[in-house]
Amino acid sequence: MTSTSERALTLRMLISIALLVLTAGGFVVAIWGVFVAVGLLFRLSRSTATTLAIAPTAAVLLAVAFLEYRGSTTFERAAAARPVDADEYPGVHAAVTRVASMYGLPTPTVAISERRAPEAMVVGVRPSTTRLVLSTGTLEALEEDELEAVIAHELAHVRNRDARVMTVVSAPTVIATGLVLRSPNLAKRDLTIAIALAIVGLLGVVLTRASVAVLSRTRELAADRAAAEITGSAAPLASALRTLDRRIRETPSEDLRKVRPVSVLSILPFASHEGIEATTATRSSESTVEPFPWSVRKPLARRRRALFRTHPPTEKRLSLLAEYERENT
Repeated sequence: MTSTSERALTLRMLISIALLVLTAGGFVVAIWGVFVAVGLLFRLSRSTATTLAIAPTAAVLLAVAFLEYRGSTTFERAAAARPVDADEYPGVHAAVTRVASMYGLPTPTVAISERRAPEAMVVGVRPSTTRLVLSTGTLEALEEDELEAVIAHELAHVRNRDARVMTVVSAPTVIATGLVLRSPNLAKRDLTIAIALAIVGLLGVVLTRASVAVLSRTRELAADRAAAEITGSAAPLASALRTLDRRIRETPSEDLRKVRPVSVLSILPFASHEGIEATTATRSSESTVEPFPWSVRKPLARRRRALFRTHPPTEKRLSLLAEYERENT
């Protein structure tokens, strides 16, 4: 990409990190404020209430974080892929080894999932334990140079330590979500505090999740740029994105729902091609008149999806790749 594009990408990254810091900090302060308010209701002095509120705030954050992370399903399990050796998939292993060498990374374990949906993702926090997951749908859809470009995009995430970064920055969202989900249990002890914490948690979910999504979209663009640079051309990756996007649109919604848990990690998301679009098609076939509630919910759902989407629109990615190709030919 041009130097202007690089500066814009860097600026976008800095803005997204600043948003994350502000929203995460505001979330913690809001929880602390709930306990300060409780202290003031019990006629404690302001200084005493602010000091005593620190302990329950820390306890709530640590307890919810522990429960949520302990109970979460790992992406590796959700990917449902089996490791394969070079004898079984020699072309794939050769491409992975070549790209990893260009990045100066250890060659990751290659795992194949027997799914029609075009999956391509890396799982694992450390480069030494990375697993590259590709579905049979992806292998069937792509030409050799397109597959190498997709592998280059995924290993760019490894080089940039994106898994580690996104795990850390997603912690406030996980905690906020857990706070909302566990509010009914808190209500059995103190309804007022439970309602206040649920409201704080809900606001925290919206703000931190939106901020994380901004950072995620930026890191996807950075991985696109790295793949174009390492392979010497943006054309194969652009062609791969078009092919995979078309393949996702042709995949039945039932198959896409099965891979929804790993959508956030794949090179293209699956969720954006189902849900609203499928429901709209169903309603259109049933009636030419949309009921009022749906006419309100549909645009709201689209805005929510745009706010929380983890990947940039494919059209935007293709535009930036085309710009890179023009500048380097």
